Amino acid sequence: MVAEVASSRRHHVRVLSAADNPDGRALTPDALASVDAVIDFTTPAAVVPNADACIRAKKNFVVGTTGWYDEIPRLREMVLAAKTGFVYGSNFSIGVNLFFEIATAAGIALKFDYSGQIFERHHAQKKDAPSGTALTIQKILGEAGGKSAEQDVEIVSFREGDAIGMHELVFNSPADRIYLCHDAKSRLGYAEGAVRAAEWLAGKTGFYEFRNVWREL
Repeated sequence: MVAEVASSRRHHVRVLSAADNPDGRALTPDALASVDAVIDFTTPAAVVPNADACIRAKKNFVVGTTGWYDEIPRLREMVLAAKTGFVYGSNFSIGVNLFFEIATAAGIALKFDYSGQIFERHHAQKKDAPSGTALTIQKILGEAGGKSAEQDVEIVSFREGDAIGMHELVFNSPADRIYLCHDAKSRLGYAEGAVRAAEWLAGKTGFYEFRNVWREL
């Protein structure tokens, strides 16, 4: 779907599968000579060698894969040294990133005797649980409601059927209950956000998180 969106926005696209690119070996400077940006939706094991290869080739890199964030300090240093561009995010949907901002505003509830829970539903084949999006929401609540809030907010994950992605944030108090929900109807939003992030990176250098820059797209 990323390739389809990029093509519809008049970009020339080449797609590499796992079989085409073991350990990032297809991402050589020569192979990437005519490429402006690489978009990665792979696995935690694949994304780091892919990123290393693209940074060494001085190519902008957009990554929607999660599960590799312990490598952020090292990759940030590489990006800054190479003077290239890098955008990462747990979710590239504009709607989800708006939901993150709503969660930021709502997180103050945790300081007023509300408890919080996050419920997330995805298709049965999704490999990670909880989702990267749910973990981001939990982190946001920790930032808004205090570090202990992040530790106390439970994430409940469901893997069933062909659910695209639903995230619910529930605050509960003795007096009332607050429900916030984002329900993806298709993966189109994820693909559009990733392609627009690659467009936004053109001519820029630096290491960015998508939830901090999406308003500039």
